[in-house]
Amino acid sequence: MKRRQWLPALVLAVVLLGGGLLLLWRTGFFSSVGSLAEMRAYIDRFPPYSHLFYFLVQLLSVVAAPIPSNVTALSGAVLFGMWEAFVLTWLAVTAGSVLVFWLARALGQPFVERLVSRKVADKYLELIQRKRDIFLILVFLFPFFPDDLICILAGLTDIPLRRFVVIVLFTRPWGLLVSCALGARC
Repeated sequence: MKRRQWLPALVLAVVLLGGGLLLLWRTGFFSSVGSLAEMRAYIDRFPPYSHLFYFLVQLLSVVAAPIPSNVTALSGAVLFGMWEAFVLTWLAVTAGSVLVFWLARALGQPFVERLVSRKVADKYLELIQRKRDIFLILVFLFPFFPDDLICILAGLTDIPLRRFVVIVLFTRPWGLLVSCALGARC
């Protein structure tokens, strides 16, 4: 891809993500990540924009991988109910997954090296390239894999964007659904 084609999109993505992270930091989000009760109290502070804010938190949880999506999905279900939280989470996680895949594809190895440690990249990139779709499907279906980081690394492969989107749409929701179901029981 030519530099001029992706530069405006990159600038927009950096401004939006940087602004989103700054907003989360200034509103105390990072101090509330420690527990479900703190996360619930945090999201509940923003009516009538709680849904939009929750979506932003979930989107950034993919891009800023240290934010655990499952904790925020649990708290979203406590606040909004299981199905509402699930739909918001699924849409946000899908959008975030596609965004980081695309950014890795457009910006290449230097971008990925800023977000993914060399140890994790060495461990998973070769597996993604060799096993391709089946590896991605299994990683997204089963918990405890660094699935957000896998999305970034997948952007360095030759997997077509359309295929990646289909895989994400049909595999990432299941773990999120379980988290939302657990949160709805709290």
